[in-house]
Amino acid sequence: MALLEPGTQIRDTYEVERFLGEGAFAEVYRVKHRFLGRQAMKLFKVPGMQISEIEEMMGEAIILSKIGHPNIVRVFDANVIEVEGANHGYFTMENVAGGSLEHFWHSYGLEFVPVDTSINIICQVCRGLCLAHDESPPMIHRDIKPQNILVGYDASGLRARLSDFGLAKSVNPLTLLATGAGTLAFKPPEVFSMDRGDSPAADMWALGVTLYWLLTDEMPYNVDPTLGWNQKGLQGAPKTPSSLNPDANLALDRIVAKALAPEPEDRYQTARQMLEDLQAWDPKPDAIPATTSTEVSHSKTTLSPGISSNNPDKGKRLANEALQFKSNGRLADAADLMEEAFNEWPELRHRYESHVGLWRNGISM
Repeated sequence: MALLEPGTQIRDTYEVERFLGEGAFAEVYRVKHRFLGRQAMKLFKVPGMQISEIEEMMGEAIILSKIGHPNIVRVFDANVIEVEGANHGYFTMENVAGGSLEHFWHSYGLEFVPVDTSINIICQVCRGLCLAHDESPPMIHRDIKPQNILVGYDASGLRARLSDFGLAKSVNPLTLLATGAGTLAFKPPEVFSMDRGDSPAADMWALGVTLYWLLTDEMPYNVDPTLGWNQKGLQGAPKTPSSLNPDANLALDRIVAKALAPEPEDRYQTARQMLEDLQAWDPKPDAIPATTSTEVSHSKTTLSPGISSNNPDKGKRLANEALQFKSNGRLADAADLMEEAFNEWPELRHRYESHVGLWRNGISM
């Protein structure tokens, strides 16, 4: 049961609008700031913590407050509230109405996400991650995955933001490694060794897995979650993206292969290296197609339970409500609701994507 109910007032500043989801340690709500509009609030679930313990839990908020970048989620506030007589820490961050990359991917139904859109998203994540990897010593995220990448629209168009820095950590300045942590399906082979060493190259593996998944609607490797950190290594090589997606080409295969190189020294060492290759990527088809078929049979499976299938009726209803908000001059609310509608019916994205950008600019059209 959620700790906060819709309508709850917090410190005379925030009003809880709705519950968005939860993880092992925190719940996330959409709240409305008294002056600044909608934000997302992360509320730590453990009750009765001492202030010193809450400060320790605020590590993610502290990190995010120091990293200012358009492709990293922004933090606005951090404080403590009392819920049912117990202290709970919270922090607020920008609300992304479109939700996670997994929701964005799922909204395309059985169609592939367009390759240029996938490349754009991964490039944006790389730009944000560059800021962390360029620190001395480098800071690593350790849990890059579609659920921790938020995708929405702002005044300039589609914008991806890397979120959930709860496991982020600076590497040891001598070994350039940190203890392995994160989601098993997105961890490279070396993290399952006795040393369990995490590194910037491990972040790049996770981003490579995410790119592969976007391009192919499949995971490159099957990782058995029941084995935990006792995996014995990944068997074989995955199929190339171009053999599964006719819009991918051999040049893109090479980028993915480098991101997923089994040996960390053969992999991209930082986000900046991968970004340079992605920006130089030429989308032109290969002289000799990598796949002989223009139609590739594939299916989609979600990475998390609870992601619903497309619902055109719900999408149309949300879109109509968004257009009503627009007619009433509530452009920010209209943009938020339309982004939610996109995830229910992809056709709406083609029709109203440019409108959302204008609404974010304060232009009614």
